[in-house]
Amino acid sequence: MRPDAVTNEEPGGSDVPGVADHVLEVRDISRRYGDVTALRDLSFTVRGGEVFGFVGSNGAGKTTTMRIVMGVLGADRGEVCWQGRPVSFETRRRFGYMPEERGLYPKMRVREQLTYLAQLHGCTTAEAERGTDDWLAQLNLTDRAQDEVQALSHGNQQRVQLAAALVFGPALLLLDEPFSGLDPVAVEVLSGVLRQQADAGIPVIFSSHQLDLVERLSDRIGIIARGQMVASGTVQELRQTDTEQLWVDVPAATSGWVDSVPGVTTLQHDGSRWLLQLAPGVDDQTVLRAALSTGPVREFARHVPSLGDLFHQFVTEEKVR
Repeated sequence: MRPDAVTNEEPGGSDVPGVADHVLEVRDISRRYGDVTALRDLSFTVRGGEVFGFVGSNGAGKTTTMRIVMGVLGADRGEVCWQGRPVSFETRRRFGYMPEERGLYPKMRVREQLTYLAQLHGCTTAEAERGTDDWLAQLNLTDRAQDEVQALSHGNQQRVQLAAALVFGPALLLLDEPFSGLDPVAVEVLSGVLRQQADAGIPVIFSSHQLDLVERLSDRIGIIARGQMVASGTVQELRQTDTEQLWVDVPAATSGWVDSVPGVTTLQHDGSRWLLQLAPGVDDQTVLRAALSTGPVREFARHVPSLGDLFHQFVTEEKVR
């Protein structure tokens, strides 16, 4: 991890009474596939009652991490702990997992399948049936309860997969690309469920390539690159930096107008609009004076990076190392 990356591991607390600060802890896990290092000393924690967004490029190690947490894969080194203790088989029975690939029986009917899966997680028949009916109703699937899974649309199959992760009342939710291929209505339904679970004190971890969605839903975010956590924290914390970025629109300026201002780097130039980065200690008023000397200034505003901008920044920096 880069030395100045935000880790946000300081003491703090969930607002949910009786929920431990750090419920899930992934401690220095590493995993190799032959000559390929999938994970290298990866560590992070997830508190009770928070949504943790896990982002990274394809092959960065997100799915491998989730599989290790679930016990589907073993780590070559490191450990996964729950409430301060190494995770056991019995503990993992309380984890709800939604894999990116379909994990359902295609020819089994929806209600029958959910009831069966709930019982595998330790529910009685009555508990399994009650949980199944509750989640079918919440996810607008009641009218498809007797359909085979293979007869459902992609979006409805996603909803059934989510119901399978929730039907037994999990203590932890792990969702690998749960929004993939969903329409806007289904995205809002799933988003509401994740928030509902977190508000009930359940830690929620989900991965997604839809960074605007991750930014909107997550309490904290972890950015993984080449098997390492390169930054984690709230979006606001990830935005904190010693440098400032400005958008400046100077329609009459020549291409070299900013070269006379020490400590200013051009990050982007599109027509008359410039994105500038100021080194620590550079006064933005110096930049404004230089801009005004070229003629009218149509825009002079601080740039607030999106999660997409931050992701690109951290991953690019990691590649350069």
